Amino acid sequence: MTVSVQRERMLTNYVFETPLYSIYKPQWLDSAIKATDRFIDLSYERAKKESLVERQKFLGKENFEKVKDHGMSYHSTPLNGVPELRELETYIGHTSHNLLDEWGYDMSQYTMHWTEFWVQEFSKNGGGHHDTHVHWDNHISGFYFLKCSDVTSRPVFHDPRHGAMMTKLPLKDKDKKSIMSDKLYYSFKPGTLVFFPAYVPHQFTVDDGIEPFRFIHFNLQAVRNMILKHYRGNKWNQILKKIIT
Repeated sequence: MTVSVQRERMLTNYVFETPLYSIYKPQWLDSAIKATDRFIDLSYERAKKESLVERQKFLGKENFEKVKDHGMSYHSTPLNGVPELRELETYIGHTSHNLLDEWGYDMSQYTMHWTEFWVQEFSKNGGGHHDTHVHWDNHISGFYFLKCSDVTSRPVFHDPRHGAMMTKLPLKDKDKKSIMSDKLYYSFKPGTLVFFPAYVPHQFTVDDGIEPFRFIHFNLQAVRNMILKHYRGNKWNQILKKIIT
């Protein structure tokens, strides 16, 4: 096949873009760290009584002393309603609604509903990570970074276009961002809030345990108002009031 060497300027339209939003919100950082300290402490205590006990039984005492909690991450129970996090929670809920509206969805028919809102911290012995995944049955996902640096784990976002993934060609420079990049690495400073569509596959690179790595993760779902209306007036209404923004 003969390839033309002539370059011509064409009208370019970028379609089906995937948005990734980030905003620096340090005003909630100190209070969020303080508020989540007790949840992380409780998670460590649970691990000492449960997962670490099982790990020691499986590995044996000698091998357990070599690895301890290497590779583990500590997850909290839901943070919804924690007074010190109320402003952050409200901001995330309203912003998630506004983003879906900005994307062109008819949000007059929907109300945002929290499905997950929790804090997690990677092991101080290193090895903490998350494999590539999505949060199914949600519409908005995101993070609020509390403790991180250039030497901690980083989030990686993968191309969500399955058709594009099937026809990928080798990239000239994998470290350079392009419209056909298959995955993008990001570094965020503490106090950064990130929002993205929940269908975007993401992961966290292996953390070396050099410095603390802690972040709040959240997922929200747009629930049809007709469904909420159906439950008004019965026992489920009181439950929904507690978790709907």
